[in-house]
Amino acid sequence: MFKTTVTDLLESALKERPDLFLIDFSIGSENQIKIVIDGDNGVLVEDCMYISRAIEHNMDREEHEFSLEVFSAGATSPLVHVRQYKKNIGRTLAVKTASGTTEGVVTDATETTVSLEWKVREPKPVGKGKITVTKQENIAYSDILEAKVVIKF
Repeated sequence: MFKTTVTDLLESALKERPDLFLIDFSIGSENQIKIVIDGDNGVLVEDCMYISRAIEHNMDREEHEFSLEVFSAGATSPLVHVRQYKKNIGRTLAVKTASGTTEGVVTDATETTVSLEWKVREPKPVGKGKITVTKQENIAYSDILEAKVVIKF
């Protein structure tokens, strides 16, 4: 009953804010509610407060004892949702698959794959020296073990 009520309130709040989406949601022992959200345009403290209030203000503390934490997916958190790949077009990702890790700039993100592009120095086909070559790879989300945004300073 408690989990159903919280789930319904969370879904309702996210319907009101289509720019926000759920990354993780759990209810632990002693009714500890943890919600992780992300947004197409990032997440502000106000967005976390909005979700928190949508749940907290509609729950009866006399009836249920609970704690509630709402936070955004951190910059170094692995990507888990297709919308996170789409919002990171133009940024560099490190994508780990069974065959290794590829680091490149996200050029496209469909419903099933992410496209990465990067430059490498290779020997010239003829003669001495090296040339810079642009490589591209489409990686299916189902093949990704972990993907993280590469933070560069």
